[in-house]
Amino acid sequence: MSQYRHLFRPIRLGPVTVRNRVVFSAHLTNLAEHNLPSERLIQYYRERARGGCGLIITEEQSVHPSDFAYEKLIHAFDPAVVPHYRRMTQAVKREGAALFCQINHNGLQGFSHFNDEPLWGPSPVPDGLFREVPRTLGEPELAALIAGFARVGTHARAGGFDGVEVQASHSSLLRQFLSPRTNRRRDRWGGSLENRLRLTVCCLEALREAIGPALALGIRLCTDELEEGGLGLPEVVEAAARLDALGVLDFFNTSIGTTARLWMVEGPMSVPAGYQSAHTAAIREAVRVPVIGVGRINDPVLADRLLHEGVCDLIGVVRGQIADAEWAAKSAEERTADVRKCIACNQYCIGLMGLNRPLSCIQNPANGEEAALGEESYRPAGRLKRVLVIGGGPAGMEAAIVAARHGHRTTLCERSDRLGGAVNALARVPQRLEYGDLIRNKTGELKRSGAELVLGREADAAWVLAQRPDAVIVATGQQEGRLLHIPGMSGPRVATPLELLAAGRSPAAGSPAGHALILDEIGFHQATSLAEWLIEGGWRVSFVTAAFYAGQDLGATLDLDHWHRRLAGKPLDLYPGHILIDAQADPVLLDLYRSRQVTLTGVERIVPVAHGHSRDGMYRALRGQVEELYRAGDALAPKDVGEAILDGHRAGRRVAGLDLAWQ
Repeated sequence: MSQYRHLFRPIRLGPVTVRNRVVFSAHLTNLAEHNLPSERLIQYYRERARGGCGLIITEEQSVHPSDFAYEKLIHAFDPAVVPHYRRMTQAVKREGAALFCQINHNGLQGFSHFNDEPLWGPSPVPDGLFREVPRTLGEPELAALIAGFARVGTHARAGGFDGVEVQASHSSLLRQFLSPRTNRRRDRWGGSLENRLRLTVCCLEALREAIGPALALGIRLCTDELEEGGLGLPEVVEAAARLDALGVLDFFNTSIGTTARLWMVEGPMSVPAGYQSAHTAAIREAVRVPVIGVGRINDPVLADRLLHEGVCDLIGVVRGQIADAEWAAKSAEERTADVRKCIACNQYCIGLMGLNRPLSCIQNPANGEEAALGEESYRPAGRLKRVLVIGGGPAGMEAAIVAARHGHRTTLCERSDRLGGAVNALARVPQRLEYGDLIRNKTGELKRSGAELVLGREADAAWVLAQRPDAVIVATGQQEGRLLHIPGMSGPRVATPLELLAAGRSPAAGSPAGHALILDEIGFHQATSLAEWLIEGGWRVSFVTAAFYAGQDLGATLDLDHWHRRLAGKPLDLYPGHILIDAQADPVLLDLYRSRQVTLTGVERIVPVAHGHSRDGMYRALRGQVEELYRAGDALAPKDVGEAILDGHRAGRRVAGLDLAWQ
């Protein structure tokens, strides 16, 4: 018997039997083309079905032309969508998974410039993120909206879906009607809970009539808006009970937060696993049909425990299955150690959405490219080669994994006695500990690939050539930047982040912690996490950045609010809009916008956080000496972990003769 007594048991959602309790919940992908499901999107879902997932719920599909919230939103109201649906449902169901279609209207959470029409909303209250004042809907528009839900239901049925999920959660006009924060109406659509819930009831009843009894019907609710004057858990529990009493729903799904609290909708690494469980459990106690639980559930042990404890009946695993499309199959086979565990970095699955780019994963570059790069793409190359990879950081590890999986005789040489490169230091700082899982994931993949490891070996060009390789991939990393153009930055109190982490938090052995200046020229976790690490060690930190605010790139990964909230009241002085101009004595800052100087006293340590310089000497020494020569990661150009892994993946594929262009 499997150790997971609950996770892999079948369950019925109304008329539909789902083979296990693992759900690939709805999430944006930006993989649509011409506002229709693309072949890339179909293969994306198929890969998760092939990987053992029980139920897949598509990203949202728009129910009305007035909803054009972003460029690649799928227009489910267009009859042209139906043939694409059929290809999608056939591809997924052939792999044994059930497939539901999520349908939605984003309401006031969008932009009018995509269709030159005002946004729709219950009242003229703008969303805090999008900031457009919506048109207040009258009876004709509301009737058209209800009809739109029904029309899309017929498209879903004709397209072969097993069920439909209505979004009434974090980005939904239905939630906006339900919320007293955005619904200020005094007619039959506003005021009391019954009135604010009326639109949702009408849409569900029309939808049930349209899809008939053979399809499952569910709803996803925002259990708490986490905003003053907004929906709270007690009112949502009552709303769920009323909706359940209608008798038209087969399941509930859950969420928490809105665009104003997006950092709780898709909790980053600093948020505990299973953080939405209490809210999910409250909904489950109020309804009679199964409930899907979500919230950073990336571990089958945790998932099974939540089912055992009655928190929910199914488990939404989104980022976990983005990181590893075979999450469910590996877990069911008790190969948990083989699972590429999601670390909730949010860099590519969430961050790329805001850039209008297709989603990906820093650990799994195959996302959105499953037809070319999915698990079935690893076939022996036509010509098997002797491949040597120099450098055991993320780029080198990925390159060796990919080359070895294509059958090449691959050796990875790392000068230290452990794999992971600079990421090992990153995993030591607060809220970044799960980067250690990335290294464990890649180390496991590397060992399973069959590549040979040579640790503790400082390679030089002569040694490389003596191995007689057919191909060499240089992934030797970067030398940290020290900003030597600033006077005083070569002094003894200046330390790079890696030097500081290696030495520990104290300024000297036996001395108490003091005052540190962090000069941030990157804007991401490198500086903010280091500041938090120092503060936890008793330091006072002055944080200097030319940007408008500290950690300007943390917003994309939903870490910005968390970081500032955690450090509120701590010994942290922020100097946005400042640069360091002299570090010879007391550091002198220049306020860029007031053109005045600020002198900091008592600074014992100065830490420049800046991009460094590629260690590409090995590459230059080998040019013209080997048949195939590639660079990857920081040896090509200083970059983040995800870009380094992508570089390594590309290099490994090129060795195998696949020079692929990413979208």
